[in-house]
Amino acid sequence: MASEPPETSQGSADPFVESLMDTDLYSMGAYFCDQHPDLVEEVVERSSEIEGSGLSAYAVAAGIDVEEAFGLLLTGLSVRYYKAVAG
Repeated sequence: MASEPPETSQGSADPFVESLMDTDLYSMGAYFCDQHPDLVEEVVERSSEIEGSGLSAYAVAAGIDVEEAFGLLLTGLSVRYYKAVAG
């Protein structure tokens, strides 16, 4: 379901878009969206906050370690990548 390639106006999948789907970032995003649909908006929002404030500053403000903040950032980026490619 989540990994079906988008179709072009001619009805077949675009080879370039298909190549974008063959990445670890895409797979991570698809998995997270499938397994945790209720957390998608939150993780995207938190990753945007990390981008805005910086990794270390966000970690200190949130009371978490930098590794956890990085995980949030990476998850949010992968979800946004997946949603951008899959539509």
